[in-house]
Amino acid sequence: MTVDLTTTNVLLGVLATVSVLQVLAVIGLFVAGFMMFRRLTHLIERIQERQVAPAAARVNEILSDVRAMTDVAKRAAERIDRWTGLWRRP
Repeated sequence: MTVDLTTTNVLLGVLATVSVLQVLAVIGLFVAGFMMFRRLTHLIERIQERQVAPAAARVNEILSDVRAMTDVAKRAAERIDRWTGLWRRP
């Protein structure tokens, strides 16, 4: 009695072909994901350059103005404290 392995060989060939196609699909997904990642990174950089950087510069200007105003207020308060200290002698 001879054993016919034709069906087994065909199924193994189909499995090998499907495995190769799966590997190619996974590689394609990785490449597509990497390309999307690069595009998204460039998009975020452009948004940062156009919108975030100018907003940060404006906030820094406002903070420096606030810092200057608080320094003026502190100096004025110190002068008033020194001036009123002359009149409050125990």
